[in-house]
Amino acid sequence: MHALSIPKWAVERVVERHGTAHPYADLDPARTALVVVDMQNGFMVEGVAHALCRTAVEIVPNVNRLAAAVRRAGGRVVWIRNTYDPTWLTMQANVRAEKVAKRIESMTEGSVGHQLYPELDIKPGDTIVQKYRFSAFLPESSDLAVRLRAGGYDTVLIAGTVTNVCCESSARDAMMMSFKTVMVSDANAANSDEEHNASLVNFYVTFGDVMDTAYLIERLEANAAARIAAE
Repeated sequence: MHALSIPKWAVERVVERHGTAHPYADLDPARTALVVVDMQNGFMVEGVAHALCRTAVEIVPNVNRLAAAVRRAGGRVVWIRNTYDPTWLTMQANVRAEKVAKRIESMTEGSVGHQLYPELDIKPGDTIVQKYRFSAFLPESSDLAVRLRAGGYDTVLIAGTVTNVCCESSARDAMMMSFKTVMVSDANAANSDEEHNASLVNFYVTFGDVMDTAYLIERLEANAAARIAAE
């Protein structure tokens, strides 16, 4: 698991802007979607992966805990599958041929690498969305934003791998498309603590919120209970 390091100056800047260290702590559970990015064999299983992130296996228990909490609170769980798209030419430009071939093998729909990691607790009521770019929220990448808006969701929790590429790209674009966006500090995985923390700090200071799994579960449960009591 990554050693989280959010510097004091970053927290102070968020508090100065929002008046609180966690501007999205009062999330509405029924309008919240957990978006789990690219937790696939192609990033997590040695020998299969084209871009192995060993830390991704370590966050599986937190992803499962948070998914269960979101479902209990009345929210939506969405599993994103990165999928090879031959029309994304810049992804393959100036990349060694063997690297491109391995990516195609690993991320082509129907392949072992394309499948979600088997220890993820995926339920029948969850949503599975394929994306064709780093960000899950680009219109050219998927219809995720359209689906979430149609379901009445205005808040997204971003988990998955890798923190500083597909997860941060998705989180930034979600914010740009007017979703309240939280990156989950201990349910994202990168290839190093340095990359993980740099991504979270950059996102936190400007784009959205960063919370850990335990705090998010506490907020989901408390806010769901408060709304039931108020009915």
